[in-house]
Amino acid sequence: MPVDGPRECLYAPWRFAYVSSHDPAADCIFCAAAAGGERSLTLHRGERTFALLNRFPYTSGHAMVAPLAHVAEFAALDGETLTELMVTARRLVAALTEVYRPHGFNIGFNLGEAAGAGVLDHLHLHVVPRWRGDTNFMSVSGGTRVLPEDLEVTRDKLVRALEGGRG
Repeated sequence: MPVDGPRECLYAPWRFAYVSSHDPAADCIFCAAAAGGERSLTLHRGERTFALLNRFPYTSGHAMVAPLAHVAEFAALDGETLTELMVTARRLVAALTEVYRPHGFNIGFNLGEAAGAGVLDHLHLHVVPRWRGDTNFMSVSGGTRVLPEDLEVTRDKLVRALEGGRG
């Protein structure tokens, strides 16, 4: 299909790191993040779950909560893990609200490829802060979003807020 002008082109060079390195056969990105390391962008670690920033976010503060255990099916989550996952998501919403004052949130799972899951073998809950007008002109003209803050700065702010115990 021919491209009809720039409005149908997506220019998002930061995504190249993901598409050029993504190997579905490689180790699970969530298990690797749960194991730690400076690039994990982990915000909080509980007994059964952990929260981390999305390295390829839709908006500033886009985070995820995942079980520490490698679990692919929602029905396979035990009650304690499911409870901690939701409590961690609630704490994350409180921290994001304190730090960024968003006007709303999208919170949810993408279960299965047809539902948009990029990682099929380790389920995770997305917490996406939203602001009125956050689709700004770049989404319309450039097909991408503008993130005004470096991920490590976002991580540091949210870790401080989560350590404050609010939520």
